Amino acid sequence: MKVTGIVLIVAGILMLIFTNINFTTEKKVVDLGPVQINQKQNNSFGWPSWVGGVAIIAGIVLVVADKKKL
Repeated sequence: MKVTGIVLIVAGILMLIFTNINFTTEKKVVDLGPVQINQKQNNSFGWPSWVGGVAIIAGIVLVVADKKKL
């Protein structure tokens, strides 16, 4: 449980720092033998900042619960 808690804390901190991820995908529009037309499309994946806070709190709870267990 301690490892899971630490992973949640680190993930929560990263989620607070990076609130969204941008990436580009390439889609084939026309394929006529040797001639190809591709379209590049920018995509974004985001999450609310409170989700990072919840992950940090859950990680702290797991780490503290593991220490009390010993």
